[in-house]
Amino acid sequence: MKYEGLSEEYTKLMHHAKEAMTRAYVPYSNFQVGAALLDNDGHVHFGCNVENAAYGPTNCAERTALFRAVADGKKAGQFQAIAVIGDTEGPISPCGVCRQVLVELCAPDMPVIMGNLHGQWSISTVSDILPGAFTPASLDNRER
Repeated sequence: MKYEGLSEEYTKLMHHAKEAMTRAYVPYSNFQVGAALLDNDGHVHFGCNVENAAYGPTNCAERTALFRAVADGKKAGQFQAIAVIGDTEGPISPCGVCRQVLVELCAPDMPVIMGNLHGQWSISTVSDILPGAFTPASLDNRER
């Protein structure tokens, strides 16, 4: 798949996301999503959506990649970019829950590369996809 105008590094990340997409467990929706998270050491953490018959325990590709990276020893802020891909009409966008987790674990200016199987893509940042986010700093105003 060609992503015209996308940097070589981000194109590779998008291809990793596409590979992760093939691993999705989606017996109910048949809607596969893949994510690839690049950490500061150049390692790629793969994520795919994993559904559950009870629906609530279902996990999105972006969160799977982020949680996997944390389980592998990465700390918040140690990520360079995330790519997410799905078989959608336009570039797929992270859901609200995934956006909140991105805000928690990634730098506000970290690129979020969104694409589809047709070679379309867009890039935003963590802060741009969730303006006015509830952040760890929001807890500083709580009563003690």
